[in-house]
Amino acid sequence: MSEPKKTSLYDVHLEFGGKIVDFAGWALPVQYEGLVAEHNAVRNEAGVFDVSHMGEVEVKGKDARDFVQKLITNDTDSIVENQIVYSAMCYENGGIVDDLLVYKRNNEDFLLVINASNIDKDYAWMLENSKNFDVDIKNISDFISEIAVQGPNAQEILQKICNVDLSQIGFFFFKENVDIAGSKCLISRTGYTGEDGFEIYTSHGEIENVYRKLFEAGNDLGIKPAGLGARDTLRFEASLPLYGNELSKDITPLEAGLSIFVKLDKENFNGKSVLLDQKKNGLKRKIVGFEMLDKGIPRHEYKVFKDGKEIGFVTTGYASPSLGKNIGLAMVDIEYSEMGSEIEVQIRKKMGRAKIVSKRFYKKNYKK
Repeated sequence: MSEPKKTSLYDVHLEFGGKIVDFAGWALPVQYEGLVAEHNAVRNEAGVFDVSHMGEVEVKGKDARDFVQKLITNDTDSIVENQIVYSAMCYENGGIVDDLLVYKRNNEDFLLVINASNIDKDYAWMLENSKNFDVDIKNISDFISEIAVQGPNAQEILQKICNVDLSQIGFFFFKENVDIAGSKCLISRTGYTGEDGFEIYTSHGEIENVYRKLFEAGNDLGIKPAGLGARDTLRFEASLPLYGNELSKDITPLEAGLSIFVKLDKENFNGKSVLLDQKKNGLKRKIVGFEMLDKGIPRHEYKVFKDGKEIGFVTTGYASPSLGKNIGLAMVDIEYSEMGSEIEVQIRKKMGRAKIVSKRFYKKNYKK
């Protein structure tokens, strides 16, 4: 087994009391003070995540727009320069290669932000699909560090050390060559927690300076370092999908509830014919939200039943820190997906009753 890779903030995480785990081949903090404290800090004040493990791929050239359009289910023509779209990237069978953020500098220059566990696979897929396009595709993941500051106080904290008016950066927009505490950065406003916040991309040599200055700026505003544990509970409460849970090569974006990010009326893209067919003939299964009626915490891959028949599986489940309830997301056969109906989740050797509820467990607090 090879040693997990370390981000440029590894030593700082240890200094801050981070408990390090191996995540997708990276040594990253799962928590510092504790998952619930970090989760609540992001919901009520602010938290900072090291997300340097994420992948970044640049797509440039005369055919960059056409290539990206073929690659993703969303539509880059629907956004302007310096705007971002979220999208799935599909195989021809409609299964998901990855979900990603597409940063549009212009029609000949895009930055694609992809999941850490999928970097090599995604990059190979992009190269394979680029053969008939005049594009230059560069995996720049090894040269970029990224942190995310999230929470109601994120803008106020970051503004103290930033040379641009952050109120002018809208939701799902980005700005390059921004001075943050003397370091040149790209900043965006997307978030993966259900709260307002910013992503900061810079070089490995500059990231520690930015990270430490954020904590100095937010010292009186409740800022905390936050780990992978809180990142997962936060995104889950906001019903934001995770690759490997709600998304996979065996799940289509329509089954995952991402139809708003699938533009079936745009020109041809990978998986379009299968997704059109699913839309026309109806889904056989889909992801639903549920709340436990009996005691027990549902976990990833636990089986779901109805009247003794296996009807699906849990994709994510937790004791929700914000709601004080045991809740989950599950992929279930379509005939059992009606809101309010009861299902059963096999928790270890016992069956626990649950009720199907809205996936909108938590009201998102993004900047409009």
